[in-house]
Amino acid sequence: MSDIHDIEFLGAQFALELESVEMARFTGVSGLGYETAVVEYQDSLMDGKLITRKRPGRTTFNDIVLKRGLSPNADLIEWHQKVVEGSVERTNGSIVIYDTAGIEVGRWNFERGWPSAWSASDLDAGADDVMIEELTICHEGLFKA
Repeated sequence: MSDIHDIEFLGAQFALELESVEMARFTGVSGLGYETAVVEYQDSLMDGKLITRKRPGRTTFNDIVLKRGLSPNADLIEWHQKVVEGSVERTNGSIVIYDTAGIEVGRWNFERGWPSAWSASDLDAGADDVMIEELTICHEGLFKA
């Protein structure tokens, strides 16, 4: 018997929303994750035996990397250009996962994000490859909505 919680995401397309406004669609997303450090310390039991205990430490969040075919829309480049000019605009946003029918099947929200990198793939006049645009967003929190 299948449970609704056992459904796996089959993402066909991903959207970047900033403050609930869709900015762009992407074909690849990485970095949806976080890690909590393990802090070890020594403790002694009543009988004097020393043991190592572990407790959670600081949680860090991976940078989100979005990829798509290069677009003539310059909104993302302009958002990063503000960082280059010294005016960081931190914003809350979401990575929205859509299935092949275009129906939203998942969402990850991030807090106080800003673009730390933008790049385009190498140019090669002899290649038939689509130029790829890549945007990296660093942030201060990530949670599944």
